[in-house]
Amino acid sequence: MQLWEGTTRVMLHCAASSGRDRAAAAGVSAVVLPPASVLHKHVHRFLCWVQRSFAGWWRCEGKTGKLLRKVTEGQGARALRCWHVVASHSLCCLRCSLQKQWEEPCARAFDTMMSIRQRKGVGTTEVSEDGAAPQENVTLEKKPSSGCTSRRLWKILSFTVGGAMALCTGLLTSVYLATLHENDLWFSNIKEVEREISFRTECGLYYSYYKQMLQAPSLVHGFHDLMYDNKTESMRTINLLQRMNIYQEVFLSVLYRVLPIQKYLEPVYFYIYTLFGLQAVYVTALYVTSWLLSGTWLSGLLAAFWYITNRTDTTRVEFTIPLRENWALPFFAVQIAAITYFLRPNLRPLSERLALLAIFLSTFVFSLMWQFNQFMMLVQALGLFALDALDMLPALKATWLYTIQVAALLLVCALQFFNSMILGSLLISFNLSVLIARKLQKNLKTGNFLNRLGKLLLHLFVILCLTLFLNNIIKKALSLKSDEHIFKFLKAKSGFGATRDFDANLYLCEEAFGLLPWDTFGRLSDTLLLHAYLFVLLVTVTAALAVALRNLRSGFNVSVCCLSSDCPAQPPLEQPGKCPVHLGAATAYSLAHTVVFGALALSTMRMKYLWTPHVCVFAASGLCSPEVWGLLLKVTRLYNPARTCVMRYAVPMLTLSYLCCKFWPGVMEELAELREFYDPDTVELMHWISANTPGTAVFAGSMQLLAGVKLCTGRTLTNHPHYEDSSLRARTKSVYQIYAKRPPEDVHALLRALGTDYVILEDSICYERRHPRGCRLRDLLDMANGHVMDGPGENDPDLKLADHPRFCEEIKRDLPPYTALFTRVFQNKTFHVYRLARGK
Repeated sequence: MQLWEGTTRVMLHCAASSGRDRAAAAGVSAVVLPPASVLHKHVHRFLCWVQRSFAGWWRCEGKTGKLLRKVTEGQGARALRCWHVVASHSLCCLRCSLQKQWEEPCARAFDTMMSIRQRKGVGTTEVSEDGAAPQENVTLEKKPSSGCTSRRLWKILSFTVGGAMALCTGLLTSVYLATLHENDLWFSNIKEVEREISFRTECGLYYSYYKQMLQAPSLVHGFHDLMYDNKTESMRTINLLQRMNIYQEVFLSVLYRVLPIQKYLEPVYFYIYTLFGLQAVYVTALYVTSWLLSGTWLSGLLAAFWYITNRTDTTRVEFTIPLRENWALPFFAVQIAAITYFLRPNLRPLSERLALLAIFLSTFVFSLMWQFNQFMMLVQALGLFALDALDMLPALKATWLYTIQVAALLLVCALQFFNSMILGSLLISFNLSVLIARKLQKNLKTGNFLNRLGKLLLHLFVILCLTLFLNNIIKKALSLKSDEHIFKFLKAKSGFGATRDFDANLYLCEEAFGLLPWDTFGRLSDTLLLHAYLFVLLVTVTAALAVALRNLRSGFNVSVCCLSSDCPAQPPLEQPGKCPVHLGAATAYSLAHTVVFGALALSTMRMKYLWTPHVCVFAASGLCSPEVWGLLLKVTRLYNPARTCVMRYAVPMLTLSYLCCKFWPGVMEELAELREFYDPDTVELMHWISANTPGTAVFAGSMQLLAGVKLCTGRTLTNHPHYEDSSLRARTKSVYQIYAKRPPEDVHALLRALGTDYVILEDSICYERRHPRGCRLRDLLDMANGHVMDGPGENDPDLKLADHPRFCEEIKRDLPPYTALFTRVFQNKTFHVYRLARGK
């Protein structure tokens, strides 16, 4: 009993003395101790309960045991000073144990004890041998100090200014991009057909469904036409809501018909202004994410500036407005911001629920708007899994995130009439495998280093096997082949043998699916973004490796030098002279996100638009992080709080000044530059089709051109650019035989099998010079057909000379075998239109 009474009094003293500095650092006034007798009784009860619950733990050994015995034997003040060190370490160890085993009741009791503070300016008293302590130095705090009030006012002011800056930067970015679009095309002055032609390739296809819904006699009729569409693919009736991600076009068309804005705003402007408005949401979400990571809105402002000055590599919305990624990425950024907030420690239950709701809604909307949602979220899930496996993420929160991904994707699947491509996605198989493996493998994060490492490797193997098993079963059950071209592309890109597959080579030969060009890094360096990113990445990766190794060797995180804004308030004490690093869950997730999506961007240039915006966030938050600068200054032995504060604000402000001085004249010059849309050959073709062909006519041609034909003329197509369907890919290959070495009879039979009435040939494809030999469309067709390619160069030994000349060249000579089956009805400098003979 004497041991517990002495320990109780010493812990009272430690809680008081250790709280002063923490209260000052947190910017709040200290709470003064209530009468010692009251505290003695409650703390004594608490410690007795601890003794009963953790009897084995409290039997201290070594230095801790000796100091405890000194205290209980009455060696007074000297031992008490030593006990202050031991108590701090013991309390934090106890905190971790309580969180793992007793959760809320224990943690609440601990927080109550640690909230006790001593009034500033009152001298610390020693505990006498008999346990009596002077009570005249202990009073109860009654009113908050004036310093506390001023700090609260300052926080409110800072939050208001930061929020206003976030909204302003978002809106200014939106206006800036809309102005660039207007100046580049003179969009307000060109004709309607020219506006529609400016939506190139698949952009025009998606916009055509918005136009179709607006032209429908009623909303019910419009929905019926989308669900039973027979004009997008000839001789087939498809459900567009199931096949494509066009709910956003449906929603906008309904909104435009309902709102009283038809007299003031044209449909096309309502559409593009919505997209540019989403860019405001995008930039605001990036701003908030950086703010949450660093603790200051200055980093959000820097992230927004970097996003704008690196516009070439962060977005392409101004010239590809209806692309699915321009709809989806703003909500992906909102999801990342919500996850960053959700991973902060000590959230209130209501805040945690709201964060989960925000994550679910943003994940759902993101998934609904982009057909590649499953692949992007799979990359995200891999990053989460790495953090979870290394104990750098709370296991319960990681489970929530896995579950939300699956739930959102299944809800999208239901809205898309149970799209089989979603059900057979790797994401669902992987997340289910992770959750199942957790149940099968107990005590995964226990044991020594080698034990934990072995368990982790076994865990990885189990998840990999289970993922492949589930995915194969689902695909065989659904007879799923929609995404096989992607895996063929990935296999060929990874170097596992050359391929002659037409679909895979079609992707491999496109620059957008090649490696990230080196000039990208030059542009990022011009804005100092790359330098700042590499600096922050080096510091954070070093910290992450240290934390990962320590977590594999021990059962829980211990830290002194914190490398995030969401670190524990009172880290335990380690060995003198050492400074272990703590990495907050939100910072760890941001690091994992930038690493996995960075690897994706390096391998595939088109994916850089998923990576570079987060590069802006990551670099800005790191430059404004007091923990990054504090650790760096401690390593160089230059640390003091004032110097850390100066570096935290001075470097970002100097960077912002540099960006403004260097890029402001260029931005003004760019806004002053005026151009105009000019494509007379395509405009002439669209006018001719509208005026000289029946409304039920079926057209064949390149995927990119036919999307414009549907939008501008409403004619039926044989194929289109939405390539995520196996039967459509087969159709496209058949139509593209017009550019291969095939006899006219074969080409005519293939086209008529698809119901083709007119075929459009393009000189830019027939005589293509943009791609090198082996990547031209005619070369891909020759290899797929087993024919030798045109021009000097090597050919595979098994390729043979074709028996017939190239169709697109020979048909222009008007030879009898061709004129008997194809009649030229239109031509200009770019296009040649032929009508197919029927019944032959």
